[in-house]
Amino acid sequence: MTSDNLPDKPASVASGAAATGEATGLSTPHHNSAGTNRNSNLLRRVFLSHEGVLLIILIASVLTLATQTDKFLTTDNLLNQCRLMAEVALVALPMTYIIITGGIDLSVGSILGLCAIVLGVAWKNYGLPLELAIVLCILTGALAGAVNGFFITMVGVPPLIMTLATLALYRGLAEGISQSRSVRGYPEWFYQLGQGQFWGIPSQLWLVIIALLISGFVLSRSIFGRALYAIGHNETGARYSALPVDRYKLIIYSLSGFMAGIAAFIFVSRVSTTRSDMGTGLELDVIAAVVLGGTSIFGGTGTILGTALGVVLIQLLKNGLALTGVKGDATIMVIGLVLIASILITNYARSRQSGQRSEH
Repeated sequence: MTSDNLPDKPASVASGAAATGEATGLSTPHHNSAGTNRNSNLLRRVFLSHEGVLLIILIASVLTLATQTDKFLTTDNLLNQCRLMAEVALVALPMTYIIITGGIDLSVGSILGLCAIVLGVAWKNYGLPLELAIVLCILTGALAGAVNGFFITMVGVPPLIMTLATLALYRGLAEGISQSRSVRGYPEWFYQLGQGQFWGIPSQLWLVIIALLISGFVLSRSIFGRALYAIGHNETGARYSALPVDRYKLIIYSLSGFMAGIAAFIFVSRVSTTRSDMGTGLELDVIAAVVLGGTSIFGGTGTILGTALGVVLIQLLKNGLALTGVKGDATIMVIGLVLIASILITNYARSRQSGQRSEH
């Protein structure tokens, strides 16, 4: 049979061959250009996201501060900053959950102080084994957070009002229990978490990394995390969707107190003493880091990665500016300017993205 008499290939065979060619990457240049466009769009979305903008600001800040003082970009200094930011980082993780739901917790600093006092007094004054005192410290934090969650969900007290009240209440309890006395003289093993190292890395940083990974996974990959976003977007709609809104809120406020209790243990281990004024102003640093990380104060938006970048940026700015001789008030101004700049840049980038989509 000659080639002239051969039947034409069916259309299905021809299309299948074309599809096979595309799948193996042997297709026309149109496929390659489409893949390139997808990659460029992905990179653009990453760099124009709030986290991408914050990472660029962080790198620029580090490079700028490194040129101002040779003490900043050293291994010892950076590891020391990891120690100092551990308490803020741990408390900022559940605070991200809370703010995503449209809430706030102003009492975390006071809870930390109360837990620290409970730890010291239970061990020194009441003779409890130190291991049991540590457990009592963490449970006290969880209970204090659960009290916040109970009145917010069951009684209907707004989170701002409730946690502002317990900010004063828990601080007063800490001062009353301690009677303005500090507790010292802990055994040597107690200082390992706050002052020790593991593989050359501060011990508490390992704990922060584990908490960071777990918190990020729960928020981005679990039903619980998606429910928090739904509550923040529209709490009424979430209730009509049969989501257990009150239960989830109670969980995250209890988790906030629980992490404040762990942070109290680390704080006492790091500074070697217990005082009732521990944690004063912690809530401001935590909320600033979470908001700087892109979590909307109105709820419904936020990531753990953004919070982590916010914590690191604030700590490095404080340290770098202090090393260059900048006073505390000016440092607060710089952090405020960075916060405003990151929000403005992100909003501009998002408006550009939405404009390009509408054009297409």
